[in-house]
This record gives sequence, structure tokens and C-alpha cells, in this order.
Amino acid sequence: MLMIVFLVSIAVLLLCIIKVKLNAFVSLLACAYGTGLLALLTYAGSEAPEGFASLADVSNCITNNFGSTLGSIGIVTGLGVMLGMFMYESGGIDNIVDKVLKAVGPKRSQYAVSVAGFITGIPVFGDVVYIMFAPMLRVLSRKTGYSMAAYGCAISVATTCTFALVLPTAPPLAVAAAMDINVGIFFFYALISAFVGMFVGGIIYGGIINKQDQKAGKTWDFSDLDAELAANAAKETQTKMGAGKAMSILLVPIFLILIGSFSAFLLPEDSTLLAALSFLGGKNVAMTIGVLYAAFISRKYLPRSITEIMSDGADKVGLILLITGAGGAYGGVLKACGIANLITGTLQGFHMPILIMCFVIAQVLRIATGSTTVALTTTAAIVSSAAAASGISPILCAIAVCAGGIGLSLPNDSGFWAISRFFHLNEVDTIRGWTLGGFVAGVAILIFVCLLSLCQGFLPGLM
Repeated sequence: MLMIVFLVSIAVLLLCIIKVKLNAFVSLLACAYGTGLLALLTYAGSEAPEGFASLADVSNCITNNFGSTLGSIGIVTGLGVMLGMFMYESGGIDNIVDKVLKAVGPKRSQYAVSVAGFITGIPVFGDVVYIMFAPMLRVLSRKTGYSMAAYGCAISVATTCTFALVLPTAPPLAVAAAMDINVGIFFFYALISAFVGMFVGGIIYGGIINKQDQKAGKTWDFSDLDAELAANAAKETQTKMGAGKAMSILLVPIFLILIGSFSAFLLPEDSTLLAALSFLGGKNVAMTIGVLYAAFISRKYLPRSITEIMSDGADKVGLILLITGAGGAYGGVLKACGIANLITGTLQGFHMPILIMCFVIAQVLRIATGSTTVALTTTAAIVSSAAAASGISPILCAIAVCAGGIGLSLPNDSGFWAISRFFHLNEVDTIRGWTLGGFVAGVAILIFVCLLSLCQGFLPGLM
């Protein structure tokens, strides 16, 4: 009966998000309460799991999991958005992109596009990156003849890999919190994994798309490009922050988090220096320092006040936090009522390795809901207990979960239409570049993580 409850719950969630067009936050909360109530009915006359025996327990479970999810990621997510706002508003991101493109030249522009998207996708949310890159990539495509579908693949796969895997974005933070893992060590391995996904899905697979389009003689419509470039040129009056300074904004908190995490392997446990580095490397402290540093060095390049930018960043993060918290609450209900254990037990009955199971559940939910955030927060809650007991490093399990949130984006995902609109691609080309490119990247990351699991006995932080 519990499996039927789960299937009904997923079906209703899909109906709410896709058909009714109900806000994802409200849909997740409604499904969390509905799933909890149906699960209670299935236990009528039998023994329910501890802490899930009454209506009050259902309500408390949702409230507690919503609060614990936001408590673990709320501060960092808000600060991460502000960090990205300073990089964007100061013009620093534009200069990073220009430097990367000039370094490799137009013949290898797909490498530059992927790397630039990989870097800017960490502090800046996907749709903003697409808006920034679209005019420039269309100009490049017109000059070089390189496929726009391939460019769309390169930039979208790169940004999606960083969004799903690299701190301080919300989904990997939620996964790290749900699976109770060290964020610094997780960041280190997730960053490498994201780069693997970007290279295979964005560059190699994107190159295959380009060859197919070149062979087919495919052309692209650039008739509106001149007017679009003229509109953007009118905004190019401000003095922009240099690429080096802009990168330092990103690197300061990352450096602090890495030092705080790996110092435990190098210093004695009772060391005062270790205590200080651990404090400074805490994700909340590191991001606070990063935002203060960003505000200080970008102030003379900003077109408006620091207060306005911070307030704008706080406004933007509200809905993201609500959806993430609701995803955590929904996942918490699935776990508390026994559905999570039933799913993992069923999949283990098929002798499915834990890493593949983490990937498959996340991928199915990604396809079903159209949301990376929903898929990852829900999956992390479902598999956390099985991952802890599996003998495989929870960090590798967390990366496998995140990999499952990449790719197979269908028209129920707003990102699908953002790529199609900004890059002027039809639905078929969007599926070729964005949907399948992301899937290739996710599978590449899963394979890479499986290889890492063979070496976890001597790799630092995975033992």
C-alpha cells in the first residue's frame, strides 16, 4: 500500500506542477500533507513507524523538516545570491567571459563558452547566465559558423553542472545537509565531478552536435541580432571590474571553506589554529566574509548602492528557499512514514548498487517534476539512511544524487524554455542540446563517481 501512496503522491505532484501550473512550493507542501495523511491510513490497525502515528506527527514532521532544511542552507543561499549580484552588477562577470574567450580564440570557442559558463554558473542563477551569454554566442555563431544548438549545449550543461553540484548553490547544500556530510570535502570532489560532466556533456557531446549540423548544412536565423546588440550596447557605459578582482570574489569563500575542511587532516585535534581555521571555514562564516569582501572591492564599479543590491538579492532568494524547504519537508515525510525505506529496499532487491540507485531516483524525480532542486532535496532524504549503511562514502552517494538531477529536462521545466527562447532554438534543437546534453553529463559524472568509489580507501575524506 505504501508504494501505491508514493505513486499517487508523485502523480498528484506532477499534475499540480505541470497541468494545473500551481506554484512548486504550494504543490510540494500540499503533497507532503496528503502523502502523510494517506500513509497514516495505511497503518490503520497496524503499528506505524515511531514518531508517525498521529495527525500531529504529520504536521510536526513537515514543520521540522522544512525548518531544518532552511536552517542548514538558508544563510549560505542568501549570501551566495548576494555574492553573484556583486559580480554581475560590477561588470566583473562580463570581463571574465571576455578573458576566457580571448584566451582560446574563436576556433576553440566551445571550450571557452563551457568554462565561462562553468565559472559564472556558480554565483549566478541559470536564466541570468543565458541572458548574459545569448547575444555574444549568437554573434560568435554568425562569425564562426559553429552550431547554435552546440553553443546552447555547452553553456547550459556547464551551468547546470555547477547548479546541481557546486556550492554555494541551494541544491547541493540541501543534499549535503540531508546526508550529513562535510561540505568542504564534498565541494572538492563535487567540483571535479562537475568539471567532468561539463567536459563530456558540454564540450565532447556539443562537438558531436556541431558536426551533425555542419554535415546537414543547418543554418540559423540572426535577422534580429543587430537590434539586440544595439540594445545591449546602450548599457555598456559603466566602468567594469577586472576579471581578476571578480574571480577573487568567488575564490575567497571557496578558499576558506576548503582550508577549514582539509586542515583537520593536517593539524592536531587540540590545535588552536585548527579551531580558528574550522571557524573561518564554516560555510556561513566563509560566505559572510566573502560578501563583505565583495561589497568592499566592487563598490566603485556599482551602478547603485550596496544596500540596494543586497536587498535585491534577498528578494530573489525568497522563492528559492521556500521551494527548497518544501522539498525537504516532502522528502522528510517520505522518510518518516517508511516510503523511503520501502523504495530503497525495493531497488536493493534488484541488487542495484547504491550509487546507481541514488542516480536513478534523482533522475526519475527530475523528469517527473521538472525541477533539479525538488529532485535533489527529495532524493537525498529518501536515500540518506541507505547511503550511510552502504559502505560507500556518503560524499560519493551525494554526488551521485546530484548527478541524477542533471539532464533529461523536458518542457515541464522552465529552463527548457529559457534555453529555447534566449538562444532562438526550436524544441527539437533544445532537446538535442539541453535535454540530452545534460543526460550525457549526468551519466559521465555517475561513471566518474563509480571509479572514485574503487579508490575511496585511500582518497582523502572518503575513507
